[in-house]
Amino acid sequence: MSGTHQPGESEYRVISPEQIDWQPFAGFPNAARLAVLVGDPNQGGPFLVRVRVPAGERMMPHTHAEDHVHTVISGVFYIGLGEKFDETLLTAHAPGSVLVVPGGMAHFHWAKSGEYITQINGIGPVVLTYVDPGSDRRRY
Repeated sequence: MSGTHQPGESEYRVISPEQIDWQPFAGFPNAARLAVLVGDPNQGGPFLVRVRVPAGERMMPHTHAEDHVHTVISGVFYIGLGEKFDETLLTAHAPGSVLVVPGGMAHFHWAKSGEYITQINGIGPVVLTYVDPGSDRRRY
């Protein structure tokens, strides 16, 4: 069967956990890491990435221009909706949970009970915009 393939999807391949290349990402707190598994989130088209956030780190309120589908891989993923970080708005999601975050929806995360890893599917390019661009999002 032939046809047009999406970026990174033209050949059969397996990505095992030990092959995942965790890298810093400019829009994240210093200790958080991003791994690009399929596609290129900086380009147009589908992408699949994983985000690893260590215990205690927070992602301050932000939006994405594009829709994201999060799957919790490990740990507990705490997410809140709104333009201000408010611990009382956080909801906890266990591994296996799937969350749909529409583009333009302000939200925030906290690795409140330990490290978490989420897998994110979307269609790039990714545009991450902090609600308060003047805040130092790297120190908590």
